[in-house]
Amino acid sequence: MASITSSGLGSGLDVTSIISQLMTIEKQPLIALNKEESSINAKISSFGKIQNALGTLRDKAAAFNSTELWGRTTTTLTDATVATVTSLSGQNGVAGSHTLQVDALAATQTVSSKAFSSSTASLSEGTLTIDIGNWTGGAPPTAFTSKSGTSGITISIGSGDTTLGSIRDKINAASAGVTAGIITDASGARLTLRSTSTGEENAFRISASETSDDGNAATGLSALAYDAMATSSPMTLSQSARNARAVVNGISVTSASNTLDGVIEGVSIKLNKTTTSAVEMSVVADFSDVKTKINDFMSAYNGMVDQIKTETKYDAATKTAGKLQSDRTAVGLQTKMQSLLYEEFSGTGSGSLKRLSDIGLSINATGRLELKSSKLDDALANPEQVKALLNGGDTNATTAQTGFMKRFRTFADDAQGTDGPMETRTAGLKSQLKRLNDRQSALDNRYQSIEARLRKQYDSLDQRMSNISGLSNSVNLMIKQMYG
Repeated sequence: MASITSSGLGSGLDVTSIISQLMTIEKQPLIALNKEESSINAKISSFGKIQNALGTLRDKAAAFNSTELWGRTTTTLTDATVATVTSLSGQNGVAGSHTLQVDALAATQTVSSKAFSSSTASLSEGTLTIDIGNWTGGAPPTAFTSKSGTSGITISIGSGDTTLGSIRDKINAASAGVTAGIITDASGARLTLRSTSTGEENAFRISASETSDDGNAATGLSALAYDAMATSSPMTLSQSARNARAVVNGISVTSASNTLDGVIEGVSIKLNKTTTSAVEMSVVADFSDVKTKINDFMSAYNGMVDQIKTETKYDAATKTAGKLQSDRTAVGLQTKMQSLLYEEFSGTGSGSLKRLSDIGLSINATGRLELKSSKLDDALANPEQVKALLNGGDTNATTAQTGFMKRFRTFADDAQGTDGPMETRTAGLKSQLKRLNDRQSALDNRYQSIEARLRKQYDSLDQRMSNISGLSNSVNLMIKQMYG
């Protein structure tokens, strides 16, 4: 709550206004310090913007250090619907031309039961045993070999599990290498089972054992048995398990799945459909990521240049200067960046490529980088040389022997390091700001004392003026009484 004062009532003086004007004159040094504080804070903010731009530049330069960037390939087919080709994780395909013919796609074994009245039809108690493996010996097969590392899964069908729907659920919960479902049509409900994985080694057989055998293989739980070697089997084969079969460069290859990994070095081929003849497949170098990262670096470099210009420029039209005009640290960063671009690369492996301009990157009249794409395409005919120019050498070697992107990564790390120019300059400004704040606090305390003293003096003057005014009124009254 504001205090109530009667200053000026006795004298008629506007004491509050007088003290305010006196304090405004007195506080001129503090006003100057406040302006200086705003200037220092603005400089710290400007360096923060430059530091953000420098961090982006560092990240874009460091991207060229990726081992996965160089040597990437892409694959094209004369009929892209035949297969989907991708690079294997952590690998690059070897450039070359190939042929691919797909004779068969991998398939799962599928069997179905006879038609029951509905999914709630009850069979009988007992057990179902499912074995995963391979049928061999022709058609019909003469042997079943269990898949290595597997053993039969036995599923108990109790008194509460005998409906077709319950048996389906019990099979699916057993993780036996098959998936069960119910298909319902006009004939009724059929239980279907299919392998969870494709390939001949993932075929299956089903053995059924009833708790109380009725002697009829077509009824009860026995109706769900399947054996490809039997002359007749309660469950009917809808589709046999099959390996994918393809011919790559005239060589026959098989696979349990429709994916051929490493058949051609560094690539994964996912087969989509069969063909009647071979299609051409070309594995070619892919420089799209390299080009993207060169453009990213160029944008980051130009962003850094633009930020420094904004903070250091002088606008003649408005006669206003940037917060860091003539600042040696800011100007020095730009000078250093330019010197990194101009110094010729003398490391090994770059061949005839010695400058960034040799791959199409050059400085224009505004100091910004620009890219001539056709020149970059020509240079990438020798990708190892481009790699050496950008990311070759050792950061501990001389600048000239260090690839251009490594130069900028080192430059950014040094500039932002503990003893770097950015950190040193910002720390200096913050220290200067602290000293300034200390002086402001001291002046604030002093001005409070001065204002208190002035108010006390004017209060005293006001009291005296009030007393004099009272005395004058008394004298005037006496004279009036004496002389009428």
